Amino acid sequence: MNSLQKRILIDGKVLPGNILKVDSFLNHQLDIHLLKEMGKDFYDLFRDKEINKILTIEASGIAIACYAAEFFNVPVVFAKKGQHKNVGTDVYTAEVFSFTKGSTYEVTVSKLFLHPEDKILIIDDFLANGQAVLGLQQIIKEAGAELCGAGIAIEKAFQPGEKLLLDAGIDVRALAVIESMDGCKVVFRD
Repeated sequence: MNSLQKRILIDGKVLPGNILKVDSFLNHQLDIHLLKEMGKDFYDLFRDKEINKILTIEASGIAIACYAAEFFNVPVVFAKKGQHKNVGTDVYTAEVFSFTKGSTYEVTVSKLFLHPEDKILIIDDFLANGQAVLGLQQIIKEAGAELCGAGIAIEKAFQPGEKLLLDAGIDVRALAVIESMDGCKVVFRD
């Protein structure tokens, strides 16, 4: 059992609707030592892919992506939610459905930061329905860049995200794969 799995068992809370609350260490308050270890784990999983850029969506994926980027020694680009005047109008966009929020939103990335020669690793905090990664995949395709994989902190394997991403040809790897959360008990894949 890795450090993230242990931390989920100790401090994670299962809420109604298959929501896993990890705000005390991952997506509100940050445990920087755990994030650094996760960044190294992602590096170990994808080190052979010649990654030159990491892409994520604001906000919860940014910290994890930054620690991974430190090990890859590459920049992080994050897709902004909604329209922003400071991003400009020359952007790549995709619509993404959020499982947690139950709504669709648009994400944008300036064309200044993604190029055809880029080999991109997507990093995100959760994989449930796969829509965030598929939206980022669309942006990467628009840029003519290469998607080399998706590193996910926590995957809910009982939801369709993993299958959707694998069917889309994405090399997806998660640090903690949850098989079920029945009865408010987290059970990890072996």
